[in-house]
Amino acid sequence: MALLRCDFFSDVLGISTSMTVILPQATTAQIGMAGAAPAGPPPVLYLLHGLSDDATIWTRRTSIERYVADRGLAVVMPQVDRSFYVDERHGNRYGTFLTDELPHVVGQFFRVSDRREDTFVAGLSMGGYGAMRWALTRPDRFAAAATLSGALDVASLQDEGDRPELFERVFGTTPVRGSEHDLLALLDRGDASRLPRLYAACGTEDPLVAHQERFAAAAQRAGADLTSVVRPGAHDWAFWDATVQDVLDWLPLKE
Repeated sequence: MALLRCDFFSDVLGISTSMTVILPQATTAQIGMAGAAPAGPPPVLYLLHGLSDDATIWTRRTSIERYVADRGLAVVMPQVDRSFYVDERHGNRYGTFLTDELPHVVGQFFRVSDRREDTFVAGLSMGGYGAMRWALTRPDRFAAAATLSGALDVASLQDEGDRPELFERVFGTTPVRGSEHDLLALLDRGDASRLPRLYAACGTEDPLVAHQERFAAAAQRAGADLTSVVRPGAHDWAFWDATVQDVLDWLPLKE
């Protein structure tokens, strides 16, 4: 595997930003780890960080590089600060950066596949929300999308007054419920036949488990192809390190 920190300028954000990238490498002499790479451009997983994290967190807290080594999978981990992966009302256009600019930049810099069947997105907590919002608003781009302990019902967080300064900066004072930022509303209004496969996992001791239950109910009403997993665990890296391996096993990677 090749592990790269890529610092680059974003025209959308108007600032320099970063992403961490794992690229597959076929190897035969590594001790203790196999390495594989497809003959053509490899499939790519966009792996999104949580509210308190950055573009380095998945490599610092999990063994993601080792987990993907024999799968021939590239992993792109961008940095979006505390934006919820949307165009902030009083801030920067992180939603546009993620959905439009980032894939273009990745395609310019790295030899990865741009085919829908080879493109996936996943994330934890805030990144779980970002992954599902990206997949629901751009279903043409992804074959599969996964959320780990996702903040999947941000409307309820806003209603409860959780982090009011953060929510006002990101979403403004307009109610999230029923808007383009409401995942449950996006499921209700969307065409399930166009959606990618979805995967959601959360721990029973996680305060966001109710979010997953509401998201799973909305997905069932919409007829979406969702695999929903609730098992013992908390909102922590022990759960995410274990569960990201399940997500990798679930991805529809071609042999």
